[in-house]
Amino acid sequence: MAKVKTSYFCQNCGYEAPKWLGRCPSCNEWNTFVEEIVTKSSNKQVTAFSKSTQYKSAPQPINKIETREEDRITLKDKELNRVLGAGLVPGSLILFGGEPGIGKSTLLLQMSMQETDKTILYVSGEESDHQIKMRAERIGDLNEKCYLLTETSLDAIFSHAESLAPDIVIIDSIQTLHTEQIESSPGSISQIRECTAQLLRYAKQTETPVFLIGHITKEGSLAGPKVLEHMVDAVLQFEGDRNHVYRLLRSIKNRFGSTNELGIYEMLGNGLREVDNPSEILISEGNDKLSGIAIAATLEGLRPMLIEIQALVSTAAYGTPQRSATGFDLRRLNMLLAVMEKRCGFKLGAKDVFLNIAGGIKVNDPAIDLAVVAAILSSNADLAIEKNICLSAEVGLSGEVRPVNRINQRISEAEKLGFEKVIISKNNKGVKQEVFTIAIVECSRIEEVLRELFG
Repeated sequence: MAKVKTSYFCQNCGYEAPKWLGRCPSCNEWNTFVEEIVTKSSNKQVTAFSKSTQYKSAPQPINKIETREEDRITLKDKELNRVLGAGLVPGSLILFGGEPGIGKSTLLLQMSMQETDKTILYVSGEESDHQIKMRAERIGDLNEKCYLLTETSLDAIFSHAESLAPDIVIIDSIQTLHTEQIESSPGSISQIRECTAQLLRYAKQTETPVFLIGHITKEGSLAGPKVLEHMVDAVLQFEGDRNHVYRLLRSIKNRFGSTNELGIYEMLGNGLREVDNPSEILISEGNDKLSGIAIAATLEGLRPMLIEIQALVSTAAYGTPQRSATGFDLRRLNMLLAVMEKRCGFKLGAKDVFLNIAGGIKVNDPAIDLAVVAAILSSNADLAIEKNICLSAEVGLSGEVRPVNRINQRISEAEKLGFEKVIISKNNKGVKQEVFTIAIVECSRIEEVLRELFG
């Protein structure tokens, strides 16, 4: 009997070692090595998509290569279309990640029901075809060109794909697949890497876009080795709190579009609803004037939106004051508090400061700095800011109000939502008051902003 060959693989980066190591020499992570069987099957089968064994490529001068525009597949789901970069590129491999129960399968099944003019192969290794059909009926009308396949063998999937020739393939999920060429169990590092490599080869040779649904680890990263994120063309992350109805679709990596785009959905009983106007979920509709609330005009990729900044300042009950921020960088909050104390004279060093961005989203745009400062000072003085005012500017270390990019788009969004006044930096270029009906107030220091807000 032949001896079984095993190796040790790093679960974080996929590094292979002949023996167990405490620390991975590639990614420097501790206790990530697992033992796997690596003996490959001797009877290698030629996969169904391998059209020829001859090499068709040849080196050629770069100036002789003919360029052509990629013919993208325009999806009926506008949010998914935007995050992908204005459509689905033929032959692309897309890794779709998210926590369990967040709605990954629902979103891609809903897309499959909407694309009635395309043949779609939906492969599930986790649910039966009856379960998937019940969910599809709850979402809406069934698409007769969507084919369900409950299979975990990659060789069988390629066999069905060759006979069906689908326009789009969806794999739910990559952790359940296995190939006969690797003897380790499904979900292992070797199986995930080999299955992804074969699916990538299938996508490129047949020019069929493939979606791979992936699980999330406890740390919030995609399960499997990091090499998967380098192999695929795009990595999409589906985020959200299962206790709330809103879901955010982000692009972490995209070879064919921007990584700054954001798609927003609302989880309903009959599927996911696209949110065309994100400001409707990020700004509360209450009529009461409350202190500690300011509205900021921000950008997510090319998409302007208005968000609500909530702040609470109170006297510290213990010796050390607390600093807490949800959806905002805590280090930047500490910097802004130091600017307010040093440059503006507000004594906040002995007070607790809590900051929250409504809607559960995370914002890295420095243009919300001025709204953060206004919300904190509003809560500290217990004076409410008028609800028809929004702010959009960065705050520097010397207390100056700095300009931000694409200010005209931000002003237009505020005007469209009915705001009457917007406060921006005096140093913004190309802003003309006569173009807008909203009043534009330009300030150069925080003190000027405070006089405008509180008199």
